[in-house]
Amino acid sequence: MKVIGIIFKYLSVAVVLTIFVGPMIWVGINSLKPTPELLGTPSFLPKKVTFEHYKHLFNRIAFLRYYRNSFIVGVVTATVTAVAGAFAAYSIFRCKYPGRGFLYRFFISSYVFPKVLVLVPLYIMFSKIGIIDTPLALVAAHVMLIAPFSVWILRAFFQNVPVEIEEAALIDGAGRVQTIFKIFIPLAAPGIAAIWINAFLMSWSEYLFASTLVISDSTKTLPVGMAYFLQEYAIEWGIMMAGSVLIAIPPIIGFAFAGKYFVQGLTAGGIKE
Repeated sequence: MKVIGIIFKYLSVAVVLTIFVGPMIWVGINSLKPTPELLGTPSFLPKKVTFEHYKHLFNRIAFLRYYRNSFIVGVVTATVTAVAGAFAAYSIFRCKYPGRGFLYRFFISSYVFPKVLVLVPLYIMFSKIGIIDTPLALVAAHVMLIAPFSVWILRAFFQNVPVEIEEAALIDGAGRVQTIFKIFIPLAAPGIAAIWINAFLMSWSEYLFASTLVISDSTKTLPVGMAYFLQEYAIEWGIMMAGSVLIAIPPIIGFAFAGKYFVQGLTAGGIKE
């Protein structure tokens, strides 16, 4: 029975890897196939390896500019979300004032409504303050969409910090801001890492707000720029797959270095009370 259990465990791992890693490998292989072979009879390995799709990707659109825009917006969004989430979580879970329970439920209930409902009001508001077609508009919109989830993730970490540590810091003369940065953020590092990675990935792949709030080619992000190859009567699969391979690099690198903190943060935020 022990042998059967081990075999079942490894088979389960193989199935999961096939489901989640298989498509990524398939996209990478297909990005190296010539267009006639890509659209012809399916085959696993390319009969002829070519980099023409990558060449067309850089020649036909400003791919590096879109890449830079997405990276900047993603990093700024993630950093602002992490800091804002930490301050909001400290306010709700450590400070005592009337209505903080309602405020927490209000944050979470924001995910009940489709995000498209706030698109038009946001567009009107951003137009009046003059930030439409700027990275600032995207950062503000993405932070608004992601921040409530960050507060939920940090709930377990902030609630489990001993009150004595906080009181000792306050007695020693530390202010509220110093307490957050010197005590709560270090102790909640896995949670902070989790919300940072989540915010970056959400911003990196977001299309709806990016396609509405930015207009000029110089401010477009990757999801909007890659839509150029989704034409009315045809989809340029080779270039789309080449772009997908390059777009996947930052998330893969991020998870390789900080994936354990992301899993730890999500697990702690979900089961601890």
